[in-house]
Amino acid sequence: MVIGTLEIALRLEGCRSLKDKREFQVSIAEVADQKLWGNACIGVATVSNNAKQAESVLQHVVDMFDAHASIEIQSVSKEMFRL
Repeated sequence: MVIGTLEIALRLEGCRSLKDKREFQVSIAEVADQKLWGNACIGVATVSNNAKQAESVLQHVVDMFDAHASIEIQSVSKEMFRL
């Protein structure tokens, strides 16, 4: 079993309240910066039977955020764990 994790720090342009930044239609946990309007740090985890699939899923998440002009990716940290 492979567990892939991803932490992404984001700058959210146009975000004027804490409620605004939570209106993205994704099921991802916010793990830091909860009190900052224009920033978010999200955590993502996936479980797969191989590392290539886990990497693909995590890259898709990064690409989804990168495709939005109002979101600036400030940093990305990926890790893979084999159990």
